[in-house]
Amino acid sequence: MSQKTLTESAPTGAAEAQPEAAAKKRWWILAVVAVAQLMVVLDATIVNIALPSAQADLGFSDGNRQWIVTAYALAFASLLLLGGRIADLFGRKTAFLIGVVGFAAVSALGGAATSFEMLVTARALQGAFGALLAPAALSLLNTTFTDASERAKAFSVYGAIAGAGGAVGLLLGGVLTDAFDWRWTLYVNVVIAVVAFVGGWLLLSNHRDAENSKLDVPGTILVAAGLFSLVYGFSNAETHDWSSPQTWGFLIVGGVLLAAFTWWQTRAAHPLLPLRILLDRNRAASFFAVLISGAGMFGVFLFLTYYLQLNLGFSPTKTGVAFLPMVAALMVAAQLGTTKLVPRLGPKAVIPLGFGIAAVGMAWLTGIGVGSSYTSAVLPQLIVIGLGLGLVMPPAMQLATSGVAAEDAGVASATVNAMQQVGGSIGTALLNTLAASAATDYLAGRDVTDKLVQAQATIESYTTAFWWSAGFFAVGTLIAFLLYRRGVPQQDPDAAPVVHM
Repeated sequence: MSQKTLTESAPTGAAEAQPEAAAKKRWWILAVVAVAQLMVVLDATIVNIALPSAQADLGFSDGNRQWIVTAYALAFASLLLLGGRIADLFGRKTAFLIGVVGFAAVSALGGAATSFEMLVTARALQGAFGALLAPAALSLLNTTFTDASERAKAFSVYGAIAGAGGAVGLLLGGVLTDAFDWRWTLYVNVVIAVVAFVGGWLLLSNHRDAENSKLDVPGTILVAAGLFSLVYGFSNAETHDWSSPQTWGFLIVGGVLLAAFTWWQTRAAHPLLPLRILLDRNRAASFFAVLISGAGMFGVFLFLTYYLQLNLGFSPTKTGVAFLPMVAALMVAAQLGTTKLVPRLGPKAVIPLGFGIAAVGMAWLTGIGVGSSYTSAVLPQLIVIGLGLGLVMPPAMQLATSGVAAEDAGVASATVNAMQQVGGSIGTALLNTLAASAATDYLAGRDVTDKLVQAQATIESYTTAFWWSAGFFAVGTLIAFLLYRRGVPQQDPDAAPVVHM
């Protein structure tokens, strides 16, 4: 038998098996990335339900309680771009595995906390390792799935987790707090991390797509300080007045530092965030979509949690279960939007539609009252909101990283995460302030000792937050319609990243 015959006949089965094995490996990588992303997103909300128990155990004040949440947000938001660039420079597998191990270790530290200071330190370190892990995970997805249909399916899963993870965190936090104690809302990360680490170690290979670049130290300092100041300023708005220098002062400083960062990126030899990433019209529109989604979603999670527990008397576990229909609707819409609608209609039609549906759902939710029923006044509205957000978040995340060169995948992914985190901080601060003002205005001139009056005041605060969230989504509808290009997005084959596994 000739050599030619051998090469033509024998390898046929192997040649067919090789792409099949590679495809199977890609989906396993998606599973590992999804587990890691879920761990990061969970921790933005999982401790919220456990806070009263932790406060009683460690004996810290109501004023200090917010720092358990804020410490995580500050470290996560301010270090995201650095984490993304580290993944590009030193390899995504390295960044991913260090992020997973570090996140698990400091979660265990937080679970074993014996003082308020120890818990806050652990939460800040969680945010720092999360800032390394989250962009590495998203950039791995970006460089692994380059086929259009496979990429759409992968991002439908990832985007659904990013959008619904907060609600899942509330459910898991409630279950763990009720079944065990608050410490397990942190210990659970160790279990999740073991799965992510083993999968990452076995499946991933380490590629350093930007190995010839150098870290932009001035840019890193400017953007980290700018994002820290911005998130810190909005966080202070919850505990201080907007007229407080600790609020507007940090917001101004944050704006100036971010403007200086943008200027520096036009002159740096190796910019931390190359402006070519921001100048693509669809990508810029997607960043805005993620920012606005993050701001509006807190109107659902934060105030509806208060309403279900304080007004309807739901337990922490029952509160988490109450959000599951929204999660299911979001996941269905995510699959439909990324795999069917955007490839056929384009983002200019689909993402504004999603924002519009979410706005209608939020406006409908303002009909809650003191004696309302979950099945009639909350459940249908949650499903509508989930459907709307499912048409926004996953497609926007996919388009925000689509067509990015491999050496920029990490920092582009970090920018997506930063937009969601900053949006959440803005939304939390604005909605908390507006809700508190609405309650105060309602109580003016009324008998504040009357329990019915007090209950109605809380309803006024919730519905005010829901109206503003609906307004955020309405603005998102307009911005998305104006910014997204017409037609179906075409991926430039020259810009498509190389598959790394």
